[in-house]
Amino acid sequence: MTTPTQTASAVATVAAITIGQSPRPDIVDEVTPLLPPHVRVVEMGALDGLGPAEIGALRPGPGDHTLVSRLRSGEEVLVGKERILPRVQACVEALQDATALIVILCTGPFPPLRSRRPIVYPERLLLQFVRAVSPGAHVGVLTPAAAQIPHQVERWSAVAGAVTVRAYSPYAGREDVEDACAAFAAAGVDLVVLDCLGYTVALKEAVRRRVGRPTVLARTLLARAVAELLG
Repeated sequence: MTTPTQTASAVATVAAITIGQSPRPDIVDEVTPLLPPHVRVVEMGALDGLGPAEIGALRPGPGDHTLVSRLRSGEEVLVGKERILPRVQACVEALQDATALIVILCTGPFPPLRSRRPIVYPERLLLQFVRAVSPGAHVGVLTPAAAQIPHQVERWSAVAGAVTVRAYSPYAGREDVEDACAAFAAAGVDLVVLDCLGYTVALKEAVRRRVGRPTVLARTLLARAVAELLG
């Protein structure tokens, strides 16, 4: 018979699947302190083991939804959602039997993936969190690529009264985040959402100070949901 003490100390394994390459210490190292001490994270990437030509073949095609992630080298990578989905599904199938919970390290839209374990989709967490705490608000959304802006306006308009979207890559540094903050402040947003798992706690604090509004960070929201499920 298992005692309460034994149950509390049992290791719970979380599978973290990135659409780029694993490992992702830039994410995992920052969120681990928010998880219960008995939770262990294992990682896998949809682009693991692929060379440059194979990765290039997964870039977004015409009409495909652009997703942004990172290679093991730290380099930014853009992939098409429809092209990467089979590889994400393969990661789920490889990890599901050895884990208590699966998390997708991407805030992009994903259809339900086949799994024998629960899957946490950050996109759904973000949308429903904003819907719950600030219905009808003017939301400022920071997104990694300019190509995502039209989709982001459409997506966030479903839960917000108004939407202002600006692009800033956490990997490539093409844009100036100060410009995005200035745009949010000028638009008078009520809330800012950092809509990418690549955005950091330090960036959240910088945006919150600059815009002067509550700021929601995808990676910490995800970590707290995992802690609630496995704590």
